[in-house]
Amino acid sequence: MDKGRQMGLAATIAVVTGESIALGIFLTPAAMARSLGSPVLLAAVWCGMGLMTMCGALCYSELAVHFPVTGGEYVYLREGFGGRIAFLFGWMSAAVMDPGLAAALAVGATPYVLALLGFSTIGFWARMQWLIPVLILVGLAVLNYVGTNLSRRLMATANLLKIAVLVSLVAWAWISGHATVARLMPLTERRAGSEPIFAAIAGATVSAFFSFGGWWEAGKVAGEVRNPRRNLPLAFTCGVLLVTGVYLLVSFAFLSVVPLERIVSNTAFVAQFGQALFGVMGGRVLSGCVLLSVLGGLMALTMAAPRVYYAMAKDGAFFAPFGRLHPRFGTPANAVLLQTGLALLVLSFGAFDRILSFIIFSAVCFLALSVTSLFRLREPVDRWWFPAAPVIFLAGCVAINLMILMHDPVPALIGLAIVLCGDPVRRYFFSKSSVTTSTLSQQISL
Repeated sequence: MDKGRQMGLAATIAVVTGESIALGIFLTPAAMARSLGSPVLLAAVWCGMGLMTMCGALCYSELAVHFPVTGGEYVYLREGFGGRIAFLFGWMSAAVMDPGLAAALAVGATPYVLALLGFSTIGFWARMQWLIPVLILVGLAVLNYVGTNLSRRLMATANLLKIAVLVSLVAWAWISGHATVARLMPLTERRAGSEPIFAAIAGATVSAFFSFGGWWEAGKVAGEVRNPRRNLPLAFTCGVLLVTGVYLLVSFAFLSVVPLERIVSNTAFVAQFGQALFGVMGGRVLSGCVLLSVLGGLMALTMAAPRVYYAMAKDGAFFAPFGRLHPRFGTPANAVLLQTGLALLVLSFGAFDRILSFIIFSAVCFLALSVTSLFRLREPVDRWWFPAAPVIFLAGCVAINLMILMHDPVPALIGLAIVLCGDPVRRYFFSKSSVTTSTLSQQISL
């Protein structure tokens, strides 16, 4: 067996589902339902985003089969558009997206850790709660530093358990009798207080994209997947189908327990749902479920993200120490330390919601460019879904970015400016670097 490829199908599916099913599933359905005001519209947005994501997953599976090496989008963009665009993606990942997401998820987990342990959010624990996200990030860094084999097992277990817990919540809602179809009726009529239809659909679509975000992470660990030609396409498609199914089930279970008219806010909604199902202990039970989801997402992110910096450094497009494997553990240890260090730095800034707003627009741009790489492959794509899938996905990306620009353009443009700042960095530090096909050949032969 190839020692460089230790991840099987279950672990790869866990990477696809892990970052997608995180904090968003407990928060976005409430905001989406409140603004849309109709269960049918809510289902339509989830299914529409599921269709777009499935099209993207088919495209990414083909790219991953063509380039079954560590690096994901960085490799696809490098092969399709050259080193400059690939570097800008890596710069966005290293400087903004990955540490911002890791920090935001760690901070998002903090109140649920306190609630699960029964600690108050005022007084002593309010002053000490900054330590919780630090411990979470450092703990995950140690796991990924010590070895991919250990971290992938824990990640796969956490993420598959997370899906089981969510499905169990749905089942218990109906078995216990707390969920009733009557609370969903009428399915098509919009409730009083709903937002104007276009603004509601735009906001819900962006929220749904955020909730699905992360399905593409499996491409970053493709160099560590066994039998990539079989497992990568299965992982992408099965993972996206799982996420879509879980989101539909959980959203309708939420609304069948807590009717639309009673939804006040995202955080209150989680408490309402937990109390309805489990009584006075509901808050702790739901806090445990949320925490499991967040930690599973963080595990997937902190495993996949350092592989981008590693791939860049192997190309000579990033600082050389981050392209070295640990002599004992065989992990991109320096890249793991970089990702964790930047995430800890972002913790000191505090503006996590703004960081997330900054990155979504740029992230969608790079996702679209990665899929466009399919049209630039040396060998034409011969799949039943081509070119329909990339066309649908690209149209969805354009629609999402237009909605973001119309809804709140300032964070999007600031995020884009940060990404473009990577170009002078590349010119100054890496102007003499060049990417050769030998790098790719060596990685494929691992």
